[in-house]
Amino acid sequence: MESKITVRNKIEVSNLDLYYGKFQALISVNMSIQQNMITALIGPSGCGKSTLLRCLNRMNDLIHGVKITGEVLLDGTDIYHSTMEVTGLRTRVGMVFQRPNPFPLTIYDNVVYGLRVAGIRNKKESDEIAEKSLKGAWLWDQVKDKLDHSALELPLDQQQRLCIARLLAVKPEVILMDEPCSALDPIATMKIEELMLDLKKDYTITIVTHNMQQASRVSDYTGYMLLGEMIEFSDTKIIFTRPSKKLTEDYISGKYG
Repeated sequence: MESKITVRNKIEVSNLDLYYGKFQALISVNMSIQQNMITALIGPSGCGKSTLLRCLNRMNDLIHGVKITGEVLLDGTDIYHSTMEVTGLRTRVGMVFQRPNPFPLTIYDNVVYGLRVAGIRNKKESDEIAEKSLKGAWLWDQVKDKLDHSALELPLDQQQRLCIARLLAVKPEVILMDEPCSALDPIATMKIEELMLDLKKDYTITIVTHNMQQASRVSDYTGYMLLGEMIEFSDTKIIFTRPSKKLTEDYISGKYG
């Protein structure tokens, strides 16, 4: 008899509104992000995808004049509650950005940067974590003999994987990726997509992508956004083959956006 797979919501978004001053950028957004799954957010430019992504680890707090209402629950705890420690939240829910952003340091120092910020100075422990993180980002074999070289010397796709390794080193639970392949060529994009599929065994991943083919290839669930609203959120296969909303169908078929 087959064992049943337990599905658990890692993040639950309920009635989320976000305002930049008087402009409402997110309108009553609801969605559930399941643990160890890849969730993709798609939609035309300016629809609120990246804004929603940044709500999941409170990156929008850094923008002056932002007002947020509603709930974002991480393992049942509201991350916008006054008692939430934001630095700890961003360790648990890390971000990978559009363009690789390695620090102007050595490859090794990039990976262990977060450890040093956290006060971990033990060389043996740092070495072990650095190796494990680089292996987790599929980068160890390419850089193990040049860890003292500048991270800025790496090609773009390896820089992006280095940024992922830097994130893995602090042991996040959720990885947010904001168009992580937009600066990469098709071959490098394929490597990052394969890496995502490997990482979801241990992490919950949410990506923003303009590439609908990418969403269909790597994600388990997809949300289609338009003008700040979540038009439809469902299993990726359903979104791309039999969406329930005409707006979704029009976007998927290329009639809009």
